[in-house]
Amino acid sequence: MTVPEKKIYPRTGDRQTVYLNQVVHTPNIVVGDYTIYNDFVQDPTQFERNNVLYHYPVNGDRLVIGKFCSIACGAKFLLNSANHTLISASTYPFPIFYEAWGLERSRVTDAWDNRGDIVIGNDVWIGYEAVVLAGVTIGDGAIIGARAVVTRDVLPYTIVGGVPAKPIRKRFDERSIDKLLALRWWDWPQEKILQHLPAIQRGRLDQLCP
Repeated sequence: MTVPEKKIYPRTGDRQTVYLNQVVHTPNIVVGDYTIYNDFVQDPTQFERNNVLYHYPVNGDRLVIGKFCSIACGAKFLLNSANHTLISASTYPFPIFYEAWGLERSRVTDAWDNRGDIVIGNDVWIGYEAVVLAGVTIGDGAIIGARAVVTRDVLPYTIVGGVPAKPIRKRFDERSIDKLLALRWWDWPQEKILQHLPAIQRGRLDQLCP
């Protein structure tokens, strides 16, 4: 076996799947190695423009995605500027139109509530057309069901689905989850991952966690 190359397209002849960290360039989007995005509707290299929405530099908020994640077609990440403020008596974004209303340009971010970054762990699978909202943290090994709307944090190795997304079940028992979180196989050198790939694919935790 050979170590996989770092390139845009993981598979020869497949232009629908990309290694995501090879096509994102915005400093506030951080993606780990081998995380893939598949899009059979639009150009997957345009992930920043088509899938990371309301991500304005004025906020300084970030989208952080770990290693070995799988992101399905149409998944969307809605950052903080999508959140019209709930503090005001009106949800109308007056501060955005500061010129029309004689407001201070420096207060434009008062138009929305800042809920924080979106942080996605390692080995997370995000299903078709799922939506992840600002301020959400998704733990390692979690699965987000197709068209789920994730409004709250998701625990590691938990499967969630629905609108809003709710836990369906754990992928493993708690003891196994603790072992996997301690193992952090995604941080191993590539050669070690290759060596243990059969055990990883078969879920042989007895071989992975001595």
